[in-house]
Amino acid sequence: MEVKLWNDKREREMLDSFADLYAIIKTTEKLEKAYVRDLVSSAEYEAECLKLIAQFKTLSFSLRDAVPSIDRFADAYKMDCPAALNRLLVSGVPATVEHRASSASATASSAAAVAECVQHFITAMDSLKLNMVAVDQVHPLLSDLSSSLAKLGGGILPPDFEGRVKVREWLARLAKMGAADELTEQQARQLHFDLESSYNAFMAALPNAGS
Repeated sequence: MEVKLWNDKREREMLDSFADLYAIIKTTEKLEKAYVRDLVSSAEYEAECLKLIAQFKTLSFSLRDAVPSIDRFADAYKMDCPAALNRLLVSGVPATVEHRASSASATASSAAAVAECVQHFITAMDSLKLNMVAVDQVHPLLSDLSSSLAKLGGGILPPDFEGRVKVREWLARLAKMGAADELTEQQARQLHFDLESSYNAFMAALPNAGS
């Protein structure tokens, strides 16, 4: 006796769509594992993943009433596909695109931090040239410079970068003085020299500084 899985054309189409959804999730899981194991190139992975994500979005939208939860669908059919569900439901883009975005974001963030350091170095040196030598004028400038240098990770500046050390030493020295106290001419010249040498070392330490 033949057992019918559907009663009409609409039910048959629904079951076909379920099968397609199941196949997309399973295929995505296999693709994710293949990419992690370096069994496919980044270009092949990205092209195939984009296609699967597009198919998934189209199909899941058309099935939104019948399948309100993809997670429950996966549970119901005992699908152990965590990588696929993360890629299709959470990320929505191939891993290669995620990595590029992360790298670009880190690069942009580092560039902004470098620009901030340069600005604080120049402001501090210019202020000394303009004879702004009172403690309450110098301390905030060095404090800003110290904070901006601290934002730069070890990947850009070495942990023992001399500029960080010198700025901290000057801040400790200024902390022992009164707000209205002024640097002597000799102290101001030494601070300017330390800032200038630290700035030059900073520029030299930046990646690709010589290219």
